[in-house]
Amino acid sequence: MNVALRGVGVGVPRYSITQSDAAEVARSFVHRNAQAEKVLPLLYRLAQVQRRGSVLLERPEGEEPRHSFYWAARDGEDRGPSTAARLQRFAQEAIPLAMTACRRALDEASTSPERITHLVTVSCTGFFAPGVEFALIKQLGLSPSVARVNVGFMGCHGALNALRTAQAFIAAEPSARVLLCCVELCSLHYQYGWDQEQVVANTLFADGAAACVLSAEAEHRPGAWFLNSCASQFMPDSEREMTWRITDHGFAMTLSPRVPELIRSHLRPWLETWLGQRGVRLSDIQSWAIHPGGPRVVQAVVESLNLPAHATDASSAVLAEHGNMSSATVLFVVRRLQQTGAAPPCVALAFGPGLTAEAALFC
Repeated sequence: MNVALRGVGVGVPRYSITQSDAAEVARSFVHRNAQAEKVLPLLYRLAQVQRRGSVLLERPEGEEPRHSFYWAARDGEDRGPSTAARLQRFAQEAIPLAMTACRRALDEASTSPERITHLVTVSCTGFFAPGVEFALIKQLGLSPSVARVNVGFMGCHGALNALRTAQAFIAAEPSARVLLCCVELCSLHYQYGWDQEQVVANTLFADGAAACVLSAEAEHRPGAWFLNSCASQFMPDSEREMTWRITDHGFAMTLSPRVPELIRSHLRPWLETWLGQRGVRLSDIQSWAIHPGGPRVVQAVVESLNLPAHATDASSAVLAEHGNMSSATVLFVVRRLQQTGAAPPCVALAFGPGLTAEAALFC
């Protein structure tokens, strides 16, 4: 069943930081490690992020201090705020960001809150109950009987899992109208110390929210995008290559250097099979919404699928302007493609712990 993507809205924190300034701040979290202080600026440049938003920034550029949540490492064993403190901040900050994205999506979809029948929320960076979904119901004016599902802790591909959920709702109830919202506050899980895999994550991740409205629609409107199908694939022998675990001091990511190699080896055969089952060839795809997990991940997709350089323009622009906002990011890419007049069919791709690839086909 084709499902209409009626509107997409995004939200970013009030303040952002340049990557060069972020690299300078990072020096204070490695506690007098001369090697780290020397290498950090290079690692931050290699991430190809220019600016990132964070809910922890309290003042605009030029006003100091810009943040107070993280303190300079007191010694080599200091790991920063507790997980409890980080999740308390998530409960304070996630709702306003999610509200911004949802209101913009509803406006773009010309949909009143009362028409929403199902709500799907997504986050892998925070938990509390009653959660974001309850706040959205109350503050947006959704029906108190709205059906709701939370897609939690699935990582960067969570938005695509949520799209599959929305499609299933609409297939079961053709009159359904679904509001989907991803909100991620990755900056709450900044990791102290000099573990290079953690440092690479520190260079990439940022805060943001994205939402969309989906429904069944009998007629194709000019320029409309329709969700046709979703797919998932675990890559072999990859369980340890990307992980996302709760520690005493935030959530910690493991991102192995093997991830790009696995993508290069396994992505194309799976995609060709899945698309072929739908009568679509790789050469038929006109645009690509690739989640920019990092420049090496995007490049691995390009090499695996033999894509032209311009196929990743939207992904690279989102990474440069906003960083990696986990699950919300792929919807930022979809929105940018729509705004620039990109034509379907479009394949959205994201990768998460497992190593798992998730895909969605828009027609």
